[in-house]
Amino acid sequence: MVTLPSFLSSKPRDFSLPNSSWGPEMLRFYELYNSQCEVETEGGEKQEGSWQRLPSYNRSLKFATGGVYLSKIIQSKARLFTRNIREQGAAFEYVLFNNKEEQRCVGIFQAGHLLEGPPGHVHGGAIATMIDTVTGTHATILSGPVMTANLNINYRSPIPLGSTVLIESSLDTKEGRKTLISCKVTSTDSSKLHTESTALFLSINVSHLLRGG
Repeated sequence: MVTLPSFLSSKPRDFSLPNSSWGPEMLRFYELYNSQCEVETEGGEKQEGSWQRLPSYNRSLKFATGGVYLSKIIQSKARLFTRNIREQGAAFEYVLFNNKEEQRCVGIFQAGHLLEGPPGHVHGGAIATMIDTVTGTHATILSGPVMTANLNINYRSPIPLGSTVLIESSLDTKEGRKTLISCKVTSTDSSKLHTESTALFLSINVSHLLRGG
């Protein structure tokens, strides 16, 4: 059997599915939220759930800034920032779930050893990356294409490498082009607040962005 490159395959790898690097807490919370998602019954009917799991793929990049078309070879090397390390468990292991009715999004995040900042703990920039990822995804669901205008983070307690944390995002206000979101990062038993933050996103025109306008 011949394996096609990812840019030719009709079924790209979904990085938000469990793999062998996920620890017990990561798997437990994945199952908890996944059990509340929409499912298809044996009769082919869909049974609604309060949560939706959001797939995560490496980006398929066709155009560079200015509208320049990229060859399929370059396209095949395009990587979503948080998915550009191939080794499972080494960096960003996460899965996102969205609750449309409650206007909430939850990220289950397990930090790998390559994200070390303070000895034995996660780098603050890696934490900011995950907050931006969760809140940005949430804002996109609420408002369409957006860009981060402001990200304000208060670091309360360091996150140990290898541990699993919950990143919870909720809508504050949505007015015109502006979407304001609050976010907190906690331990899975809610006993420890690691960070709390607010994020402001602005709706954008993607075609203008690709043209560099």
